[in-house]
Amino acid sequence: MKKTFITGITGQDGSYLAELLLNKGYEVHGLIRRSSSFNTERIDHLYRDSHDPNTKLFLHYGDLSVSGQLMDLLHSVQPDEIYHLGAQSHVRVSFDMPEYTGDVTGLGTLRILEAIRKTGIKTKFYQASSSEMFGAAPPPQNEKTVFQPRSPYAAAKVYAYYLAQNYRDAYGLFAANGILFNHESPRRGETFVTRKITRAATQIKLGLKDKLYLGNLEAKRDWGFAGDYVEAMWLMLQQDKPDDYVIATGETHSVQEFTEKVFNKLNLDYNKYVSVDPRYFRPTEVDALLGDASKAKKALNWQPKVTFEKLIDMMIAADLDLAKKEKTLIDAGFTYSNNKHVT
Repeated sequence: MKKTFITGITGQDGSYLAELLLNKGYEVHGLIRRSSSFNTERIDHLYRDSHDPNTKLFLHYGDLSVSGQLMDLLHSVQPDEIYHLGAQSHVRVSFDMPEYTGDVTGLGTLRILEAIRKTGIKTKFYQASSSEMFGAAPPPQNEKTVFQPRSPYAAAKVYAYYLAQNYRDAYGLFAANGILFNHESPRRGETFVTRKITRAATQIKLGLKDKLYLGNLEAKRDWGFAGDYVEAMWLMLQQDKPDDYVIATGETHSVQEFTEKVFNKLNLDYNKYVSVDPRYFRPTEVDALLGDASKAKKALNWQPKVTFEKLIDMMIAADLDLAKKEKTLIDAGFTYSNNKHVT
């Protein structure tokens, strides 16, 4: 039985990846941060009590800012594959918390690579790189495009990308970079623009909300389905030699187009409910991201399966179901405040 170690297992990508690997028969170990409130809802359906002899999912408390603990964990688990997904991954927030973003998103990668090197474990390492690294580079972008990062998050990801390459060349580590373009799902965090849109639109549809505020509507992105993209991560670590790959759909759509489609599908007039708030603009914007995944399609035999339209339908369906549950609680006498129900 193969063992894997996933940082960021409680996030969108981590949950889909854990599902994929468990279905493939892996023993899955995940890094989670200690919190006074539970933050494992995306993987709760996968979890079994550790006393269950059939359990194959194990969670370990830790933090990407603590190198000694990471070293101890990796030495103890001895994973065959490591998927490093953990990060401060919100681009706009990285402008407000640049030092923290650099520490966790950039140096966190260094700490794991050093842990692999110093413990001497035989493992394959996946680094979650980002299309945000391309920044101002004109589209389409591929593995040969020069990075032009436009945020502290993107700069930290560029640092981590080159670290993976350096440890591959200097120490012979199997380290692969997956440069993933935007990938979404019903499990996307509600502060990310696609989920923010589907969440608000379904609430507006049921009368739970009356306005949606967005930032740059002209920004264009290459949006795919996270469930498709984690399969590409796995494929990268099944190769004989490590390499770097762009993962994308090859289509680009604006935030405005995404928003209009969502509202149209709900038979709502977009113009009545959506307003632009300058507070959501980034100090430096990324105008257009469009990925060329030709290399991954050829070398990994990977293709995105979920279309842009199907992705939107999937997200609307999940958030409409959530909004209906909220409305039921309100109708039963609960009050509604800040996306929470209180008596």
